[in-house]
Amino acid sequence: MKELTEKGKLRLGLPKGSLEESTFKMFEKAGFKIRKTERSYFPSIDDKEIEPVMMRAQEIPRYVGQGVLDAGLTGKDWIIETNSKVVAVADLIYSKQNMRPVRWVLAVPTDSPIQSAKDLAGKRIATEVVNITRKYLKKNRVKADVEFSWGATEAKPPLLADAIVEVTETGSSLKANNLRIVEVIMESNTQLIANPTSWKDEWKRNKIGEIAMLLAGAIRAEEKVGLKMNVECRNLDRLLTNLPALKKPTISPLSDEGWVAVETIIEEKLVREIIPLLKKNGASGIIEYPLNKIIP
Repeated sequence: MKELTEKGKLRLGLPKGSLEESTFKMFEKAGFKIRKTERSYFPSIDDKEIEPVMMRAQEIPRYVGQGVLDAGLTGKDWIIETNSKVVAVADLIYSKQNMRPVRWVLAVPTDSPIQSAKDLAGKRIATEVVNITRKYLKKNRVKADVEFSWGATEAKPPLLADAIVEVTETGSSLKANNLRIVEVIMESNTQLIANPTSWKDEWKRNKIGEIAMLLAGAIRAEEKVGLKMNVECRNLDRLLTNLPALKKPTISPLSDEGWVAVETIIEEKLVREIIPLLKKNGASGIIEYPLNKIIP
């Protein structure tokens, strides 16, 4: 691969694997259309200024730090694990299954006597984040054998390891493998990162900043919807007391005297409770619509 791209072109690393589907979804909501074939590592995008490259999230910090990529999306955990020198441009709180950070946890078999990191002295720990685990043990003044796990980490205790350090979103997979969480080592979320030299280039910095703004707007819109409705002025105050809003609802006069239109943004999970309540308080012509981006 070439090193830093020429002016007018931004080489962007996109995570392949567990974050791939959710990342593509966020880019689509942000306004970018990315297309890839099943085996291609070089997808197309409807922005001639961006050159996307697919690779494992674990590798992206290293290639951004080395200047092979101008910018990329990866986990905060992999930046720390690889000790890469990059610029953290934006925190983007989304993961494979939900809109919350993931956790790296210390887990052991449910019947294990291990109750804390202190009990790991002389034990064997399997994990994909060897450096993070060793730093954690050092912080707790514990000496243990940390081995790199190539996969199927949850299946290794108790035969191949006394404990594991594994990433989890809900903890359900750990429970399914008869493991219990002993301690949370760290939380991690997706970050947009940049190469320090690329970040000093005005054009590339502006381009990366635009991408960050649009992605952040798409994430803010997740799990939210817009609501529009009409209401008689005499019922407006009563309706507003029952109407949550991102900030304040937008109120506009209608051509029918004595009526106004009300528009707001709310959490999608509240809609089924709110709409009947709004109807009882005088709202009519209620429309619910999806959101792609919310830019402050």
